[in-house]
Amino acid sequence: MSNTQALPLLEADVPEAVAPCCPPLTERPFTADEAETAARMFKALGDPVRLRLFSAVASHEGGEACVCDISDVGVSQPTVSHHLRKLKEAGLLTSERRGTWVYYRIEPSVLAAMGKLLTSTSAAS
Repeated sequence: MSNTQALPLLEADVPEAVAPCCPPLTERPFTADEAETAARMFKALGDPVRLRLFSAVASHEGGEACVCDISDVGVSQPTVSHHLRKLKEAGLLTSERRGTWVYYRIEPSVLAAMGKLLTSTSAAS
């Protein structure tokens, strides 16, 4: 007899996790809150280890990665956990515990918002 059961899919009902942080730089000046949010994101990515971890999650098949698959970045496991926590606090990653492992993912809208933030609204000549 099997103990398995189907689990319901979780809906992404967290608007702050998927809402763009800020308008493109060329659209208008940032408000103080928008500047704080953008600075927090870029500060989190300003560390080479965090940037490698962010890239590993973003490029992993299926758009999510187990911490066991991305922790080979040249620092100890506690340091990896610290950096992943900083990326989560900056709103760049979400996570889900599955058994003993934690899986991290980047919402596609976060990548789109970051790209849009730095994209000029005027066409290059």
